[in-house]
Amino acid sequence: MSNLIDKLSAILDRPSLSLGEDISEKYHADWSGADPCAPSVLLKPKTTDQLSEIMALCFQYDQPVVIQGGLTGLAGGATPLVGELAISLERMRGIEAIDPSGMTLTALAGTPLQVLQDAADDHNLSLPLDLGARGSCQIGGNVSTNAGGTEVIRYGMTRALVLGLEAVLADGTQINAMNTLVKNNSGYDLKHLFIGSEGTLGIVTRVVLQLQPKARSTHTALCAVADYSSVIKLLVQLKRSLGPGLTGFELMWDNYYEKVLEVIPALSSPLEGQFPFYLLVEYLDNDQQLGADRFEAVLYKQLELGVLQDAVIAKSYQDAEKFWQIRDGIGELFQVLGPVSNQDVSLPVADIGLFATDLERRLKAKYPGISVLLFGHIGDNNMHICAYTGREEDKTKISHDIMQLIGEYSGAITAEHGVGVLKRDYLPLSRSAAEIALMKTLKVAMDPKAILNRGRVFE
Repeated sequence: MSNLIDKLSAILDRPSLSLGEDISEKYHADWSGADPCAPSVLLKPKTTDQLSEIMALCFQYDQPVVIQGGLTGLAGGATPLVGELAISLERMRGIEAIDPSGMTLTALAGTPLQVLQDAADDHNLSLPLDLGARGSCQIGGNVSTNAGGTEVIRYGMTRALVLGLEAVLADGTQINAMNTLVKNNSGYDLKHLFIGSEGTLGIVTRVVLQLQPKARSTHTALCAVADYSSVIKLLVQLKRSLGPGLTGFELMWDNYYEKVLEVIPALSSPLEGQFPFYLLVEYLDNDQQLGADRFEAVLYKQLELGVLQDAVIAKSYQDAEKFWQIRDGIGELFQVLGPVSNQDVSLPVADIGLFATDLERRLKAKYPGISVLLFGHIGDNNMHICAYTGREEDKTKISHDIMQLIGEYSGAITAEHGVGVLKRDYLPLSRSAAEIALMKTLKVAMDPKAILNRGRVFE
């Protein structure tokens, strides 16, 4: 290791290489908190060329590495394993170009998502990728995990927004696939090898993103719904009535909604009374008045039909922010709930209601005093499950039970945060043996020494 460190020191300046106690605990684990472990060395390259040299040396010395971005992941994928060298991309940040005509943005992988959103906004454009961790998560990590967020229902996952990228392979080879064209069928589209592969096939260093025109008006409503069948009816009707303008369809079960209001005193319910389900709907339009009229008319009709029990439309940006603060309250809940099994899964939309009822019934029968909080994007199949008893020893067992039930319902064990380490053993519940075998074939071909994010996704 000493010879490798000497050679790495010749590549990087002193602040870019840390050893031992000089490595902050920040780099010991991602947001999952899974088994924190200090990396043997922490490197912070500033350029793709530096990263390429680092990987060439690690390949030569058979040195395993873990790639770290904003450390906001929930699957343990960026948490170091024993003996791993950590490479943080936080210094590889900045926007290289924005093309208002082609509506593209080119940035380095370590750039926080919110920086990209703000830059697009400055050009009257929009980057339709939004996550609660927008201020901390980095675009390279978003690409590597194929992040989702709250606007997938209209714009798709991160994959749908990436036109091109640059990546460094395990042996240091640089792959420049910085395509800026919407249409380019010239051979294999290599970017898809790296999008969603969680850093196991290569390290994303730069990315070209497709932007969208910024909508002139946003309309937000918080709705009350009596049962899950009405939620599905409403989803279908809103898609038909609002078309592609429907960008948000966030469902909160009463257990989640009421817990957020209990824990965060600054928040209060805009609706009178209590309901089984609460729905946050967002609609974008290019005409403020016509859009508002259309949105209100569509919701009013659903009230008349009995699909909605009640609804409050935000009259200002501040009103809309308060609605979203309830939906995004999960971050503050984590600070007070203790050990939580926090799962991000996908299921067929029609099955989510039945799954939720079955899950709660089974968990409550097995774990005395358990609390289950449910919410999700729903319109894109995604739901979030938070279950806790207050006992650390129950957390892993609860997670196992949830994963098994996902398998029974033919769902996906992860929707947005990736497999990482924490869900690795459950991958066969969502992928066939042939699919996993092909994944391993790609891994061997692109990382023959298995030094890149070893042990993530699969063994």
